[in-house]
This record gives sequence, C-alpha cells and structure tokens, in this order.
Amino acid sequence: MLLRLRVSLPDRPGGLGQVAKALGTLGADILQVTVLEREAGRAVDDFVISWPGAVPAEEVRDRMSAVPGVRVEGVWPTKEVPGSAPDYDLLMHVATEPSRGIATLVDALPGLCGAEWSMAFAEGGVLHASLAAPESFDLPEPPLRAATRASEDLRLMLLPVVAQGLHVVVARAEGPGFHRAELERAARIVDVVATLASRP
Repeated sequence: MLLRLRVSLPDRPGGLGQVAKALGTLGADILQVTVLEREAGRAVDDFVISWPGAVPAEEVRDRMSAVPGVRVEGVWPTKEVPGSAPDYDLLMHVATEPSRGIATLVDALPGLCGAEWSMAFAEGGVLHASLAAPESFDLPEPPLRAATRASEDLRLMLLPVVAQGLHVVVARAEGPGFHRAELERAARIVDVVATLASRP
C-alpha cells in the first residue's frame, strides 16, 4: 500500500533521520522524500512510503504524532510511482498532439499533484474532466492567478489559463490542503502545456 505522509518537524540536524527511524520501526519503506519548505525553524516534508498491507491513515497519524516535535499534516493514499517522471511524459504527449493538450493535462494532473480529479472550465462550462471527476461541480469565483481553496470536504487548486480563457481545477478530498510548493509546480506545468497546446 502506497501512502503519502506530510509532516512538519524541527529543522535541525537529525530531525529527518528521527522520522525515518520511526517509519522504519513501524515497518514502512520510504520510497521518496520531498522538502516542501524550510522556515521559522521547521521543515515540511512529504514522504511517499510503502506500507505492508492495508493500514488506516489514522493509525499512521497516531503513531507518527508520538515522535517528539513532529506534527502530522496529512496521510492519504497515493498512486505516485517514485522515480518516474510523469511531468516529462505529459509534456511529451502534449508536444506530440497539441490539439489534445488541455484534455491530456486534465487527465494527468491528479497523478501529478497527489489529487483525485481535475476539470477544465471554459465560458460554456466543463471543457474536459478527468476520470474520477464528479458529474457536476460549481466552480468557485475564478482567481486572477493560481490559488488554493479549502472546505471541510475538499481541497482545491484553481489554475487560470489566461491565454485560452480557461480555468483548471485540481481537487482532493483526502490529505491536507495543497502546499504553495505544489501550487507553484502545478501552475508552471499548466503554463507550459497551455503554450504547447496553443501552437498550430
């Protein structure tokens, strides 16, 4: 079972090792670590871990929260394959078939962003939706630039594609709100794809 674990921990020598040791003690295999931020004496890291068998997210949260100084910000299932390069694969597909660029982007974004679904909206409504997207969704007031929104049951990234008059929404129900590092990465990917897709 692959899980994504986001923790905030003291940014000091040995802090990351302490978390890794705790995960190892619990039987988890760390496949990837991404540092999302380091400021104010703390770091926020995302771990992709392989856990033997099915384990409730709450159990992972409870066990890791017992590590001194560690705050668990989220635990959720992931389909990410550590070591792969899905963003490069996406760009290659779009460069090969730019006329399907936005549809290809929408289909790929959930996997790229640790999300569950995405949609692209145009003036007339939904332009394209990923496989797990709901049948209907009320687009929040579109921002002028990439932004996040969160409610009790949904975390969103809102990504405007100004040149094409579109808005892309990426959503997940499990896990924490999208981090600014995730937002910036997604916005860059959307910008590049929009540029490639607009070429004749």
